[in-house]
Amino acid sequence: MSTQNNDIDTDGLTYLEDGEVLYSELYLLSETDEKGIVTYASDSFLKVANMKPDDLIGQPHNVVRHPDMPRAAFKSLWGDVQSKGFWTGYVKNQRKGGGYYWVHATVLRSIDKSGNTKYVSIRVKPSREDIQKAIELYATLD
Repeated sequence: MSTQNNDIDTDGLTYLEDGEVLYSELYLLSETDEKGIVTYASDSFLKVANMKPDDLIGQPHNVVRHPDMPRAAFKSLWGDVQSKGFWTGYVKNQRKGGGYYWVHATVLRSIDKSGNTKYVSIRVKPSREDIQKAIELYATLD
């Protein structure tokens, strides 16, 4: 199974045997509309997700959702974003073509002057210790 799209720059990425992709010193940014449709994705996000803009822009953000992620984690995310206006936590995402990557994500709700809601997500690489804690926690959730 191929883990990389040959048209995408892979400098700065490390591929582990189990399919995990590591990255460093990158901020993965995206923006969605109120329905979760991606309206913006940074080059670094596209790189780590192994996608081109056409693969992601206009698509539901959950196209990168890894099947290992429990529904309860996303229920918490959306509950916090709606009630507090933000959420922060750890997410395992899948890459196009195979493999996965972990992020420490912060999601912010923003409302423009016209009353339109959008969501901005800022992600960085979590520590191995934080990933292990997330794996252990998520194993207890449905």
